[in-house]
Amino acid sequence: MTQLDTIERTTGEAPRFSILWLHGLGADGNDFAPIVPELVRPGWPALRFVFPHAPMRAVTVNGGMRMRAWYDLLSIDLGERREDETGVRESIAQVEALIDAEVARGIAPERIVLAGFSQGAAIALAAGLRRTAPLAGVVALSGYLPLPQASLAEATPVGLSLPVFMAHGSQDPVVPEVLGTRSRDALVQAGMQVDWHSYPMPHSVCAEEVRDLGDWLSARFGA
Repeated sequence: MTQLDTIERTTGEAPRFSILWLHGLGADGNDFAPIVPELVRPGWPALRFVFPHAPMRAVTVNGGMRMRAWYDLLSIDLGERREDETGVRESIAQVEALIDAEVARGIAPERIVLAGFSQGAAIALAAGLRRTAPLAGVVALSGYLPLPQASLAEATPVGLSLPVFMAHGSQDPVVPEVLGTRSRDALVQAGMQVDWHSYPMPHSVCAEEVRDLGDWLSARFGA
């Protein structure tokens, strides 16, 4: 398995925490780099943001067009078989490799936040549930839990103990909010601590969301 290409932003010397941020379908690692100055607050420890580029793959719902994607989307309906399981599991393994790379650079796993938007949020949740070593937390923006039955069946005690920030737009035409709320309810029922937020927006990010996420991250950083 080849290591994914990434772009990085650091907010100070000798970062003490890492935030691994996964982009959405058809985007790349540059997509969320501009959020760094909007999100980061005075008084936070030095952070390293890592924005990986998903592999190029054919996406069924887009007519087989090749684009950056964490997995193939097989259908636009809300049923169980929307996602390509092989792709989901490959992406989980690639995310684990990126986490291991941060640990090798001296960032303890409990100081790593795994975040994502849309498809990236789906992989963040799926990877978080299966963790055998802790993380600082999981952030899922405008996403959902993929392969829900398998993901919950394979959840570890460590994964279920991770704090989660989930946020969604109530007017999202791409990933309907009901997918997010279903996933939230399933995670809570499994015993996870989920901080849920809904905003009157489409498939995007808004200033209020950035503020609420900043509050949640401050608690993770002890700031």
